[in-house]
Amino acid sequence: MERESSVRFEVDVDGAFCQAIVKLIMNALLILAVTWVGKEYRFAGLDWSYLVVLGMIGNATFSMRFLVQWIASERRGESVIPISFWYWSIAGSIIMCLYFIFRRDPVGILAYLPNSLIYIRNLALIRRRKFALTAAAPSQRPRELG
Repeated sequence: MERESSVRFEVDVDGAFCQAIVKLIMNALLILAVTWVGKEYRFAGLDWSYLVVLGMIGNATFSMRFLVQWIASERRGESVIPISFWYWSIAGSIIMCLYFIFRRDPVGILAYLPNSLIYIRNLALIRRRKFALTAAAPSQRPRELG
């Protein structure tokens, strides 16, 4: 009887995958800042500038949080919000807020400015709960943080 071999592809939602995407985004922003500042280009019938690209990167970063949440929920078979969701939210909000600051758009600035504070607060609450759950009573051994 032949055994079937299967290759299983898994995305590490909270680890190396997220770090690689963030590094890619930061490198792209650096290249754009060095080469496109103050210039406009026409490509595919659209006007492109560093500002448009910054906005698209910010939107992609902010949208990544939904992909991360979807993957984590599919893995668990229930709706969950992984910690990386909050980091993607913070990064996307900051980039989008910068985009709207550069465009001098008060509606966009007010839409994204307070978000990061809320996301950071959620991370603080998660961290506080994690530490509370791992605190050991005198008769218990402490659980390791993971």
